[in-house]
Amino acid sequence: MKYETVIGLEVHAQLKTNTKIFCSCPTEFGQSPNDQVCPICLGMPGVLPVLNKKAVEFAIRAGLSLNCQISELTKFDRKNYFYPDLPKGYQISQFDLPICMSGHLNVRGKKVRIHRAHLEEDAGKLVHAGAVGLHGSTHSYADYNRAGVPLLEIVSEPDISSAEEAREYLTELRTILRYIEICDGNLEEGSFRCDANVSLRPEGATELGTKTEIKNMNSFRAVERAIKSEVERQTGLLEKGERVHQESRLWNEADGTTHTMRSKEEAHDYRYFPEPDLVPIAVGQAWIDDVKSKLPELPVARRTRYVDSTGLSAEDAYVMTEDKDMSDFFDAALKLGANGKTV
Repeated sequence: MKYETVIGLEVHAQLKTNTKIFCSCPTEFGQSPNDQVCPICLGMPGVLPVLNKKAVEFAIRAGLSLNCQISELTKFDRKNYFYPDLPKGYQISQFDLPICMSGHLNVRGKKVRIHRAHLEEDAGKLVHAGAVGLHGSTHSYADYNRAGVPLLEIVSEPDISSAEEAREYLTELRTILRYIEICDGNLEEGSFRCDANVSLRPEGATELGTKTEIKNMNSFRAVERAIKSEVERQTGLLEKGERVHQESRLWNEADGTTHTMRSKEEAHDYRYFPEPDLVPIAVGQAWIDDVKSKLPELPVARRTRYVDSTGLSAEDAYVMTEDKDMSDFFDAALKLGANGKTV
């Protein structure tokens, strides 16, 4: 039997605000552990969060650039779970009223639907000691500098059908976020992180198969390799008549395979409820229109212009627009009368 691959991607993009989403702590990367924390992002009793307006503006900017519907009324919710890197015991996120919904992204002529994009705060970071990696470590340290950093989680529909397509989607998404200057897209520093939901189904079937969630991928190459490895693993199981288990799996770059992290056979009950310390946000059409009027030329429009006005091939236009600085330099050269094909 032949199987087809079904992939959905969840991207966490760190927003380029100067301060965290609910407090005035800085968001600069690489500082000494626990040097950028305060009672608010550490969840101390009696403190209250104050929403960073710039984070909301950046989310609107992203939603418009991704062809989303912007919710004129949105709110925050508490996502309750226990983990050592979550000092409050809950994460402030968005549940039933996300700020952006029902968008799409065109990837090399294919439309990939975007289910939603919502704001949330990042958790802290655990540093494991005594061994390489989590397994075998003897103790762990908690660094809460990242706790409270603003994130935009962008969730695609399961419209992606290959590892190569997943890489192209991520490349295009990162390019757009960089063009609109809301995220630097640095995978190595964790400001652009991706989890992949991968499943297989018989060719021609419409019902989705059992999915696994792949984590710990810190480059586009790693995403592509991890998905290919997981597809091979699931194909082997199905061909032997075995069952694919719903679980989270960690990508191991060293041996090129995924390993079980935790079972997800039973859905987590995060006990979402509205965040009582933050009022709902009335975005309003006037604010949306103002943000829209300030959007820069997006990569897809710039590519079309290059093909139409300079004679570049579609492939050359893609290459030229992957990096905004290079594309801006190209535009400056064109304004000075340079030939588009010889710059």
